Amino acid sequence: MAEQIKKGSLGEILLASQIISEADIALALEEQKRTGARFGEALVSLGIVTQEDIDWALSNQLDLPYIRLKSDMIDPEALKLIPAALARKFNLIPLIKAGGELNIAMADPLNKSAIEAVEQHSGCTVNISVALIREIREMIEACYGCVDQENLGFASGAFAEKALDTINGDLSGGKLLDYLLIFILQNRLSSLSLQPLGDIVSVSGRRSGVSRPIGSVASNYYPDISMRIRKSAGIGQSGDPCDSGLLTFSYRSHPITFQISVMAGYGGDYFTIRPHVAASVPARLVELQLPAHQESSFAGLAHARQGVTFFASRNTQERDRFIDLMLEEIDTVGKNVIILGEGPGRMNKRFPRIHLPRNETERAGVIISALDHAPDILVIENASEAMPFAAACRAAMRGKLVLAGLEIRGTHNVLQQLLLYQQKNYFLPFFVNGLVSFKGIQILCPECRSNYSPPAEELVAMHLAQPPASFFRTTGCDACGHSGFSKRRFLLDVLKFDNDFLRVFEQSSDVAALEEYLAASGYRGITEEGLQLLAAGEVSPEEYIAAVVL
Repeated sequence: MAEQIKKGSLGEILLASQIISEADIALALEEQKRTGARFGEALVSLGIVTQEDIDWALSNQLDLPYIRLKSDMIDPEALKLIPAALARKFNLIPLIKAGGELNIAMADPLNKSAIEAVEQHSGCTVNISVALIREIREMIEACYGCVDQENLGFASGAFAEKALDTINGDLSGGKLLDYLLIFILQNRLSSLSLQPLGDIVSVSGRRSGVSRPIGSVASNYYPDISMRIRKSAGIGQSGDPCDSGLLTFSYRSHPITFQISVMAGYGGDYFTIRPHVAASVPARLVELQLPAHQESSFAGLAHARQGVTFFASRNTQERDRFIDLMLEEIDTVGKNVIILGEGPGRMNKRFPRIHLPRNETERAGVIISALDHAPDILVIENASEAMPFAAACRAAMRGKLVLAGLEIRGTHNVLQQLLLYQQKNYFLPFFVNGLVSFKGIQILCPECRSNYSPPAEELVAMHLAQPPASFFRTTGCDACGHSGFSKRRFLLDVLKFDNDFLRVFEQSSDVAALEEYLAASGYRGITEEGLQLLAAGEVSPEEYIAAVVL
């Protein structure tokens, strides 16, 4: 079990000091995996150690002094250098100033933002000691005076004063999260974001392709808020810079699901929250109910014997399922099929699966190495970057049938990327079979759908040559669980790179020429499908802009 903790880590120090056992490590790792908490927080929450044990071990880990605070340690001249608000925000207390150096005690010596703020305010180089957060807060009150009441620090003109009091009274951030989710539903936002900006966290809402500020949160309690959101969405502290999860929230006695996306930022997590209506990719092509020309093109790509077909979407899971849908259509009897990546190959057919590294160079190396195993069909979960992309195309040039995922949203963007790669000589277009690009769109609930007159900015954003006679949106009802949507479906672009298209592609320097050719040849894809749904009142202007235009 000891091999699961790194040398010099908090766990190793506690284990070497006989404060915890290997059994305790196992319990803490399990708790860490379940809740997303830090290793030390997991130990404390399980009652295995005290916070004093953690602080002592942390000081040893970082080779910093660990002190028990007393009033006679505090130099009044040092106090003058750090304002009370800063001390409270970062849970620190100045100790003594000596020349150009300022000694401080803080609870979290890894907080770089706190150290930078102290250096900026004091003009001194900072030396750190570790102390108990309880003793630091007691010393702050003794030295700076009491504050009336601790406050979460959420400010917004979009909420009533009583609601703000309720939100700010809950320092865990639970009430803030609840009110923000309700705000998304009541104002029909496509998304809401919490964006760390150093000393504050900005809260903004997005609707009809336009983002507007809603309020802000003070950064001192943001780590607690962040942890609350992560736990609610089942997102752990995996170390990945980007992650996502689903959160189910009860609104008017109806469960509503939100998708939570997170990126690690300087100063805290960057969250985006949006309503989620699940859509599943069926196991057979006919169940997608595609227009006849798209179903024919998809089936045609499935009959290719070699070459590469690209699958483009920002949604990894849905992209993997569309690759699987193609695999189900391909005759794989007697074929050697190799899956590179974790996601594809999860429907009815089962094939060998190989780990695909995240590093671009290593990923390209695995793709090339797979050719040594004589695959007839090579499935690559993500070939977006230049080197894996070139390796995928090289496999196609060697007579393999390649299905490759691209983490790119929208056919326009994919064609633009392909043109760029062609100009850099990363591939030869005549080895490309085609492209499957898709977007999810949410269909309005027919029970609570009502007429709607879009403001001028929405009309402009839709770029409509001839607007429909009527527009619709929903208010939410019991039938749709107050989400406003009945289901989520897919809009597809299925482009076959036939001889005529390849000729235009090789001669084109920009996407406009390709799109002109497609329009002139009568091709209808995502844009046309979305426009039909808008005209039929099945999607709102906001959803049309978010899913089709952007």
